[in-house]
Amino acid sequence: MRFTTAAFATALMLLGPVTGRPLHAAELQPLEIVTKAGVRNFSVELAATDEELDRGLMYRRELPEGRGMLFDFKRDRPVGMWMKNTYISLDMLFIRSDGTIVKIAEKTKPHSLENIVSGPPVRAVLEVIGGSARKLGIRPGDKVVHPIFHPR
Repeated sequence: MRFTTAAFATALMLLGPVTGRPLHAAELQPLEIVTKAGVRNFSVELAATDEELDRGLMYRRELPEGRGMLFDFKRDRPVGMWMKNTYISLDMLFIRSDGTIVKIAEKTKPHSLENIVSGPPVRAVLEVIGGSARKLGIRPGDKVVHPIFHPR
């Protein structure tokens, strides 16, 4: 297998910030958000195990634009999130199983123990760098395209 300089640099940037464990390309998944202004593309890590859901983006010092973490709760249910041990401000997008964004918590406060609730039941939460939703024109009602969602 041959690696180019760009591929090597990309591999270095994908080192897991907490564990030092490298993230494999298969661990980053494409995700699209269809807005009135166009399609917004992200590369996301999928948090699906209990450990991944509990840890989330805790202890990370940065999150590049266009990257995020998608928390998959497997079924629609009321969800609460917090910012304990999270060093960066995030936007939290609460998403139903059909991919519809129902709520956005913008620019959450780092290290806060405040419970940020979904309101209606949701299948998933997408966390992206704080301010991204406003900057990219992402609003409730927009659709998220990813294999975990099942459009009606």
